[in-house]
This record gives sequence, C-alpha cells and structure tokens, in this order.
Amino acid sequence: MSSLLLTRHEAQSSSIRRRQLLGGGALGLSAAALAACSGLSTSASGSTKSTGSKDYSGVKPAKKIEFWSNHPAANQAYEQKVVDKWNSQQSDTTVKLVTAGSDYASVAQKFQTAQVGGGLPGVVIVNTWFKYYLNGSIIPIDALVKSENIDKDDYNDTLWDDYSYDNQQWGVPYARSTPLFYYNKSHWKKAGLPDRAPKTWMEFEEWTKKLKSADLGTKKQFVYAGDYIAWTFENKVWGWGGAYSKKFDLTLDTDGAVKATDWARKGVFEGKWANVTASSSSTDHLSAEACSATVSSTGGLIGVVEAAKGKFDVGVGFLPGGPEATDNVCPTGGAGLAIPKDISPEEQVAAARFIKFLTSPENTVGLAKATGYMPLRKSANTKKLIASNPLLDTAIKQLPHTRSQDWALAFIPSGLKVLNDGLIKVLSQNTDPKETLADAKDQLQHAFKKDVKPNL
Repeated sequence: MSSLLLTRHEAQSSSIRRRQLLGGGALGLSAAALAACSGLSTSASGSTKSTGSKDYSGVKPAKKIEFWSNHPAANQAYEQKVVDKWNSQQSDTTVKLVTAGSDYASVAQKFQTAQVGGGLPGVVIVNTWFKYYLNGSIIPIDALVKSENIDKDDYNDTLWDDYSYDNQQWGVPYARSTPLFYYNKSHWKKAGLPDRAPKTWMEFEEWTKKLKSADLGTKKQFVYAGDYIAWTFENKVWGWGGAYSKKFDLTLDTDGAVKATDWARKGVFEGKWANVTASSSSTDHLSAEACSATVSSTGGLIGVVEAAKGKFDVGVGFLPGGPEATDNVCPTGGAGLAIPKDISPEEQVAAARFIKFLTSPENTVGLAKATGYMPLRKSANTKKLIASNPLLDTAIKQLPHTRSQDWALAFIPSGLKVLNDGLIKVLSQNTDPKETLADAKDQLQHAFKKDVKPNL
C-alpha cells in the first residue's frame, strides 16, 4: 500500500446487468473483501525482524524457486510469458509461477501457513507489505540490491519509497496503480460538458446538475467503490486539507477529513447524485451506463475500455482536487514483491535476480500494456505503449503528482477495514461524520497499540 493496497479493484469482476445496477446497489462488504481487509496476522510464527544477509558475495543462486502471485488484473498469461522468457534465456535458476490465491488476502494466508508448514516461495506478491515486516517474515533487500546491481534510482521515486521503513528497503514495486477519474464521454457530450475530467470536486458537483437534466437513464451520476473507498477517498481527504494520519499520529477526526466526508455525505443524501457499491466494481456500473463517472484503479483500465467497447468511449483524467489542495492529491496503490526470511541465501539471490528481470524497463511496459498498471522505471520506453492506448498517457502523467498513502491506511493491519467501515457507514446510513470518524480513530488507536507498536 504505499505500502500498498488494492486491488482488483484491479481484477475484473463479472459483468452485471444494467437493470441490477439501476437499483442502487447493496452496501455491505463481501466476505472476500473483509478477508482482504483483515490480511495477515502480525503474530504469525513468532519470528523477529530479519536483517537478511549483509554479504551475498560468492553466493550462487538456487537451482529453482517459486513465484507466488494472484495475477492482479487477470494477468496470469502475461506473468507466465515473462517466466517462460526468464527460464529460456538463462540456466542458473528455474522459476515456477504459482497461483497462490485469487486475491492478495488468500496469498497472504498461504504465505502465513508456509511459515510453519514449509514450502516458502522465493518471491511473493504483497500489497499491505507492512504486515509482513511486523511479523518478521520478509527480509530487507538492501544488500541484494547492491550485490545484484538493481538500479534503484531508475524506479519511480515514490513507488520505490513506498517499501521503505526504518532506513531499509523491504520490497520492490511491481503491479502498481493509482486511482483515475473515469467518465462516459457520450454522457458528457449529451450533458454539454467539456471533454475532460473536472479540475475540482466542487466543479463536478456543478456538473452533476447538467448530467441529471440530460435524461441519461442513470440512477446516479457518480458511484463510490465500497471495498476500497478508504483508498480512493484519501484523495478527497487530502483535497480538503486533511489526512488519516501523520505517520502514526491519527488525525482522521480533524477538520479536513471531517469536512471531506461531510461533503461526500451531502452528495449522497442531499444532492442525491452519488451512491456506494457493495464491492470494488464501480467500473462495472460505468460500463453498464448505470452511472456517468467513478474513480477506480489504473490497474483495471484495459478491462474498463474493453467492457465499454461498442457502447461508449471511456474518458479518464487526473483525480479532482478540493478546496484546499489540487495537486499531489492522488494516492499510490497496487502490489509489490518481497523475499521471505526463512529461505536459503541461495534462494534469496535467485529471487533478487528474478525480481530484477520481472521489473525491468521492458517488462514493466509489457505489464502496463496488458493491464493498465504503471510503468515503474524511469528509463522505460512508453511511446509504443501510449500509441496502443492513449488513455495510459493520462495515468503516466499523473504519476509525478501522487503521494504515498497515510500510515493509518498503509501500516495499521486493520486500517483499510476500519476506514472502509466508517466511510461506508456515513455514506449509507447518513451518520454524523465527526462522530463516526472519531469512533474509527478509537478502533485504529487500539489496533496500533495491540498489533503495531509491540512489533516495531
């Protein structure tokens, strides 16, 4: 989560029929979503923090390792293609791609089980990686970055730094995303709106009046994605001058966050131009023309365009700003790669070499073309990528305007679930934002004292 969050919001969910969407959508989280939010136990295996090997000189790579993935954004075919290419061009280490789960939570559970039962991979995909740090199950990779000549300066600075803590590097960015503002260009044209994303949320609020009067057949003009609303909503909190936290100092019940949440509440219950989905698939509502706009991950961009094909053209833009800030109000998200502690130095060396290959400039462009995830490397040649899908240019240009998620969301294991629950409660039950966020703060404070502080 920026430590990293997400995702599907990044895998493509099954399409939903238009008449189901027009009804407004249930507001409870699915069991899978709740599992994804709860994530990995911080007490697994009782292990302590690992410093990793400080000297890998002379260590030969293991003959074989596994790469555990959930294939984010349904990219299994692409990952297998890259693994096959690796195996064909060198003979030191054979990598086996393993489907370790259908989502990040199930990969985390399998990884946790392997801490006791054995059979650990060489490389594991992680989103909320800080949980792995807390239970001591991954290594800092600084020594491997040096020994394997991984050019850390060629990675996007924000995305690389998302895996840094306590002056050490704990992972490498991989399937990284940001939210985008998605809109139906046909609806925009019929409503007489300029063909662009709104610059601010206040401007969009004005636009909803034109969208309503255009008789487009939508139930709502905008849909929030319920499963990951805490991630995308961070944009509004920052735009209103607030934050979920300043490092581990919780600030979600202070002025900016409360005002942003109250503005969103009014959009649902007073303006009646927005609602919340039961899951992360708000783009399904957009594709079915049940709403005119939403905010969702760049990781689903290719799938959104495919789902809308033949019905309307998809428009995308930077996330809108708020009354206090209009730049650097877009959070990073997606997944990275980590190396387990309890494997041999030979396996750790093999893992680092494969990670270097998997996140090379060429391969990061390939992943972006297949899914919509961000090209990670500064030296990546994105000209052909943008030519194949011009919408990706917007996502790439937004990347320098992003920031890492607040620690309350990224580093407290229950942060996503607690924040999701609070925001959904406000937007579905019309509860008082300050009281609801104060309650969420109390829960996060308890979680920090119980799950985080003792393990730091």
